[in-house]
Amino acid sequence: MAVQVLIVDDQEPFRVAARLVVEATDGFEVAAEVETGEASIDAARELSPDLVLMDVNLPGISGLEATQRILEEARAKRPVVVLVLSTYEAAEYAPQAAEAGAASFIPKSEFTPDRLEEAWAAAAR
Repeated sequence: MAVQVLIVDDQEPFRVAARLVVEATDGFEVAAEVETGEASIDAARELSPDLVLMDVNLPGISGLEATQRILEEARAKRPVVVLVLSTYEAAEYAPQAAEAGAASFIPKSEFTPDRLEEAWAAAAR
């Protein structure tokens, strides 16, 4: 069964790019796309995705806060992996992403099928 992926980003061009990466990666498929942190929490609750691709800067609550809330809610049900993606530097946001509970931080410019597979495999260990 394919890994179900929820894409969270307020920029449509990046959602399109992320969808293409997910679709180009064997064993992964897009479950849904949303634009805000609040919508990501609702979608994660409704869909129980295996993986959430979370942007840092979102309208409303931040991607880091949404990550914490999704992971807290998922603990009671089934595990979910969150990968934080951003155009910002890893040095700035990787520690904050880890603190929020994200499995990994990936710069958007480096988000490829290979990086997706690597991050998923590392999180599954």
